This record gives sequence, structure tokens and C-alpha cells, in this order.
Amino acid sequence: MANCSTAPAKVDLTQVKPYGDTLNDGRMEMAFTLPVPYGEEAEECAKQYVKKLGFEEINVTYYKELCPGYTFFVVYGNTQTTIDYTQINVPKVEGEVMDRVECGEWIGENIGRDITVVGASIESDAHTVGIDAIIQMKGFHGHFGLERFKNVVPYNMGSQVPCEALIAKAKEVNADAILVSQTVTQKDIHIANLTKMAELLEAEGLRDKIILTCGGPRLSHEKAQELGYDAGFGPGKYAEHVMSFIMQEVQKRGWEKKAKIADR
Repeated sequence: MANCSTAPAKVDLTQVKPYGDTLNDGRMEMAFTLPVPYGEEAEECAKQYVKKLGFEEINVTYYKELCPGYTFFVVYGNTQTTIDYTQINVPKVEGEVMDRVECGEWIGENIGRDITVVGASIESDAHTVGIDAIIQMKGFHGHFGLERFKNVVPYNMGSQVPCEALIAKAKEVNADAILVSQTVTQKDIHIANLTKMAELLEAEGLRDKIILTCGGPRLSHEKAQELGYDAGFGPGKYAEHVMSFIMQEVQKRGWEKKAKIADR
């Protein structure tokens, strides 16, 4: 393996390629399943498939029958394809990210009141791991949830909550923001659910009166904005990322005084 302390100086960021054993060798590891019977023919099928993808020096290091007619593979190959890293532009959530204590202090100093949020996993999604990680006191991975934040009043409605019920709760508690979690993504069901939520808010004339955010394993800020949300939080984002955005957005919109949703 190359010495990490010296490798960055050798990298041409306009022609980036994978790094396996040595810098710029283009070596990649792939794992996939093919609907073919286990055997030597399956191994050759995997090699030919990876070759068609443009890889060279292909090596099937592991393959195993998952069930009759299906074989799982781990394959290595080299690629000559490069990416110009300097031309990459990723839409990101704007604003400073503060930690839990800093968020509470900032809200007290700049908003002067509690910020109220309601969150849920909507429609058919029965998973609460995402919304619990953001709201529940224990949080996730050493990052406490919003229940531990000073000057924040969070409501966790759990899972399989109809969009209509989440909106009704937001109106009932005069929420500043709605947090939508989507864990299930098969057949893009999360896209349909998130779209429904945004469209219902729009239909009720509330879209510009509530900060609408979403999060999940296959969500990004860019995708969230495409779906009509103010911000999206994917893997690696925690309660402090969500609240940092919401509290600064509250100030930006001039909601320091606690007006009712209907009066905003």
C-alpha cells in the first residue's frame, strides 16, 4: 500500500481513478449476483460480464451458490476510466453545522423561543430507525437526538404515519418544521411517499409556512430539493445537522416570533 503521508502529492485531481494496491492502478472490487447456476460456467459468465463493463485483468476471487439458479460473486478488475474531481459540484445544505450544545445556545440567543418539530416515517414505511436516530434522546452513534437539545420541542410520531396525520399534528402543535424519514426504498416507494407529502402541503397552502425536511439511506440534499423539500439528509447526518439547518432557516424566514402556521 502506498504511503498515505506522501500519496496526496502525487494525485492528479483532474484524472482520478480507483486505488487498490498502488496509486492509480485502477484496481476495483465488485460484489454482485447473477441468475445462473453455480459452477465453472458461472465463474466464466461473471468474468465476461465484468469485461463487457470495460474492466481488465479480471479475477473472480470468490463465488458461492445463494440458492439453486443464483450465484454470488466477488470480482476484482482494473479500469482505465478517470474522473475530473475538480469539476464536481455537489448541492449541499447551506449554513454552519453546530453541535448539540451550540444549537441550544444559538436558538436561545437568536430565536428567543423554542423551535417545534414533528417527525415520522410516513405511509407504508414501518421502520423507525431513522426518525428515532434524529429525535430520540439516545440518538445514534454517539450523537444525541433532538430530545436532548435545549430550546427544541420534538414530537416523534413513529412509523406508518399517513401524510395527512403528520400534517395535522404539525398544525396542532404549531410546528416550525416537519421531518420525514424513509428507510424502505424498494421500487422507489420512498419517492412516491415523499412526493405525496410535499403535494399535500402545497394543496393545503402550507408549503411556505413549514420547513420541510427528509432523510434516509437513499436521499441526498439534491434529491430532496427535486422532490420539493427544503433540505435532505442522507447517511452520515445526525440531529445536529438537521437542527442546525432548521434553526438558521427559522431566522432566515423571520419566524423569531411564534406566529401560528396559518398566520405566517
